[in-house]
Amino acid sequence: MNLIENIREGLRSVQANLLRSVLTALIVAIGIMALVGILTAIDGIEFSVSESLSSLGVNTFDIYTRTNRGGRRGGIKEKAYSSLQLKEAQQFINRYTFPADISLSARLTGIAEVKHLSKKTNPNVVVMGVNAEYAGIKGLNIEKGRNFSSIETQYGSRVAVLGKKVVNSIFGENGNPIGSEVSVFGSQLRVIGVLKEKGELSEDNYDNMVQIPILVANQLASGRGLDYYLTVGINDVTQVDAAMGEATGLMRSIRHDQIGHQNSFEIEKSETLAENLESITSGLRIGGFGVGFITLLGASIALMNIMLVSVTERTQEVGVRKALGATPLRIRQQFVIEAIVVCLLGGVVGIVLGIAIGNLISHLMQIDAFIVPWLWMLVGLIVCVVVGLISGYYPAWKASKLDPIESLRFE
Repeated sequence: MNLIENIREGLRSVQANLLRSVLTALIVAIGIMALVGILTAIDGIEFSVSESLSSLGVNTFDIYTRTNRGGRRGGIKEKAYSSLQLKEAQQFINRYTFPADISLSARLTGIAEVKHLSKKTNPNVVVMGVNAEYAGIKGLNIEKGRNFSSIETQYGSRVAVLGKKVVNSIFGENGNPIGSEVSVFGSQLRVIGVLKEKGELSEDNYDNMVQIPILVANQLASGRGLDYYLTVGINDVTQVDAAMGEATGLMRSIRHDQIGHQNSFEIEKSETLAENLESITSGLRIGGFGVGFITLLGASIALMNIMLVSVTERTQEVGVRKALGATPLRIRQQFVIEAIVVCLLGGVVGIVLGIAIGNLISHLMQIDAFIVPWLWMLVGLIVCVVVGLISGYYPAWKASKLDPIESLRFE
């Protein structure tokens, strides 16, 4: 019962010194707010990017040009591999027998200017050559109009699907571009569809993109070699490894890779992208936790200083309690519990503010999801208890060592 009464005494002390307790709690709240806010924002970013990757699923893999261009390693010149050609990609699509959807894409430019009548965009539009399966594989939705047909991509029809930002720039937010013509690189393209807004944190900035049939992109390149990407989507996730094995064998045959030599192309499973994302966000969390820790360190020092002042102000109170039979243990418990209660009050306020600020940062980065970081909330409360113990123990120990006679005479 002595411990319970001590807890009640600690709470009464907090209430009796309300202004000081509130100011102390605010110091802790700022530290917890920084910790939870940063980690909540990082969770929001991770959720957005993970959602973009989940549109690809773990049942996809990419095939693209090998990055080695004949550099030197250890004084030995590495073999240079030729770029993946359009005809090779098309052969792969025609000859791949595993049940799958295959998208083909190539980035024509990232500095295009799209014109319609007297209006034009900034020269920063991405022009991407794609086939009919590209939108489905990348998880893109059509807001207006339709996607490319297989006939249009097969014969290179002069049609285009526009991103939302491009439409807003030249047609206005309420404009309907379907059936209109736009000019890209001096070529007139008929608009057949508008992509639903995706957000800039997706794999690519689809909102500021013009998609055209892959053959049209190849023609507009005017002989300049493009980097072609194949993305293979498998219906059965358990068959990804088998599908990759068959794809590797087929592409080696198409590229005429000799037995015993390494692949002249790269093949990468989408799980690798998720693993890369996890490593990046882990680094961000460590950095965020470091910033929050430094802030909390300052808060704990300020809390200890305030508790030391509190011990000095309440020296006579300590003397009365000792005169009535309170042991040094109970005196220490009172001040430690008071520090923990103040920290927990500040922690609750800091957690609420941290969640609000973290989600506000996520919203400013065009992330619509509302994140409630239950793990970081628990971590925040545990940190509050630890800070209260660390900051309150020395002042409590100092109070427990006061001489009762001298304390009663203190003014």
